[in-house]
Order: sequence, then C-alpha cells, then structure tokens
Amino acid sequence: MPELPVGLALGEDGVARCAWGNSTADYRAYHDTEWGRELHGDDAIFERLSLEAFQSGLSWLTILRKRENFRAAFAGFSLKAVADFGDDDVQRLLTDTGIVRNRAKIHAAIRNARAALDLETGLSDHLWSYAPDPRPPRPASVHDQATISAESVAMAKQLKKAGFAFVGPTTCYSLMQATGMLDDHVAGCHVPTR
Repeated sequence: MPELPVGLALGEDGVARCAWGNSTADYRAYHDTEWGRELHGDDAIFERLSLEAFQSGLSWLTILRKRENFRAAFAGFSLKAVADFGDDDVQRLLTDTGIVRNRAKIHAAIRNARAALDLETGLSDHLWSYAPDPRPPRPASVHDQATISAESVAMAKQLKKAGFAFVGPTTCYSLMQATGMLDDHVAGCHVPTR
C-alpha cells in the first residue's frame, strides 16, 4: 500500500481523509459534510464568522460541541435579530454556560451583525468576493497548508475598516477554509473537489 501524504489518514471505515477528521466522531462528521464545502447566505456565513471568532484561542472541537447552544443563544445567527441585541442580551449570554462566555467576543458578534447589515452587497457576497479565482489546488500535505493568505489579509483589513471585530487574517483564513472559498483538504482526501 502506498504511503499517504502527511496529514492524510485512513479512518476506521477505511476512508482516506484529512487526519484531523479522523480524531473524533464530531470532527469526522464536520470534515465529511461541512468543512471546505461551499456555503452561501448572509446568516449562514455570519454563523461561521461568529463561531470562528469565538474559537480564537480555543479548540475548534469545543466550539463544535457547543454549536447548538450557540445557535439557540444567538437567535439562529439571524443578522437582524443579533443586531438588535442589547444590554439584557449581553447579560443573558454572559450567564449561558452552554456557550463561550467571553464578553469581548459576545460584543464582537453583536457589533459584527450590525456592521454586516451595513454592507451594500450583503455579508455572503462581500466575503465571497475575496475567494481566490482560480482557486489554488489542494495542498499536497498538511505542511503545504497556510494559516493566512493575501486574500485573508485583505478581507480582515476591509472588515475592520467596516467596523467588524475579532476578524484577523487567521480567523478570515479559517473562515475561507470552512466555507469552501478555499479547498484545503489534503490531496487524496475522499471529500470531492469542486
């Protein structure tokens, strides 16, 4: 059997996937059905942007396991609903043990919803305008995966200028990976290329 690229592993099911996708059942489901798949829609993109910001400094697995709690706490990540959150909502969120209770990140989510509503083209179309065209090929190994790109740096800079918070180049790059703006599955991963 040929050696697999670094960062690719066979799961218990015999399927080759990015190694991190084999580490837990939660990661496997996320890897196989969501990560790197194209996602559009303002509320859907807002959810991913918010979760990426909440993940900063934490494990993505922590966020995945709290995802349904985040959805309930943040009104399904409806931009309009979150933009209307006030002080009472902030206090409610700070006492919600089902989410990450970080005051700065909670305020950032509300601020980002308000800023997103001010974008002329909508959040989804705006962020997708930073997707590289043509999309680069899949990395040959995990060592070829980046953590930032020229596009994620430009996205972060523009978002900050538009009033967003917790949107650095690394967070923006992770968002681009998660929503299919990039395809960073390691070459040979079973997830189909687009």
